[in-house]
Amino acid sequence: MTDPLHPDAPAPPTSFHRRAAAIAEGLPDLREALARWLDTQQLSLERREDIVLAGYEAMANSAEHAYPDGQPGPVDVWAEALPGRLTVTVTDYGTWRPPAGSNGLRGRGLLLIDTLADHSAQIHRDDGTTVTMTWLTA
Repeated sequence: MTDPLHPDAPAPPTSFHRRAAAIAEGLPDLREALARWLDTQQLSLERREDIVLAGYEAMANSAEHAYPDGQPGPVDVWAEALPGRLTVTVTDYGTWRPPAGSNGLRGRGLLLIDTLADHSAQIHRDDGTTVTMTWLTA
């Protein structure tokens, strides 16, 4: 756990939202913004690292799979800290494409997300995909 807040310190923000282009080159900045927000939450370093890795994997899936022909579209990353849980939601507005066959070295993103989060769900719509990941914090 991180140190408790000083009694006079303002409460950390309970929510986070960023929108960025779903392109690989821009995702590290988005990942770092999420990590900085998580640093304000009362979570262990290991838990924060799990959340950042799972969130980044969902972002990377949007960049790689959502928008055809390399045409970037937006990806939204939302996070909310509530008593007892923290939820991260990654939404793109592209077209869902089922995972292609793999040589065994790729195609494990959703499995990684499922492993790192206490609960995860994917919703595939005609106008995009939303991945919601939840971690219990109490």
